[in-house]
Amino acid sequence: MIRLVPITALYSALCALLILTLSARVVLQRRATRTGLGDGGQDSLARAIRAHGNAIEYIPIALLLMLLLELNGSGGVVLHALGSTLLVARVLHGWGLSHSAGLSFGRWYGTALTWLVLLAAAALNLFAVLY
Repeated sequence: MIRLVPITALYSALCALLILTLSARVVLQRRATRTGLGDGGQDSLARAIRAHGNAIEYIPIALLLMLLLELNGSGGVVLHALGSTLLVARVLHGWGLSHSAGLSFGRWYGTALTWLVLLAAAALNLFAVLY
């Protein structure tokens, strides 16, 4: 039997668009600073690289946990709560890091919300397996 996972598919697609946006920002910064490799000592390029890299580090595991929850029958409300929070968190983080190398509203709340999604999704998966 084929099981569809439309909610995880939705947030995977939206997160992919976010990752492409962050990737484009790196490319544009590389062109503007004429930097082929690394950050060339350019602060704006370094921030763009980290915003992209950070998204790549966190988004896949969150989506994997969501996929497992959806395959195991979690309700749409839970999945949409996780997915929308993840997307908002990653946009906040990317925006915050793109505008400041230091602590900012976007970075702080983006990180906190991302960790909350990971913790909740991990706990829900553990609960589903153990009970």
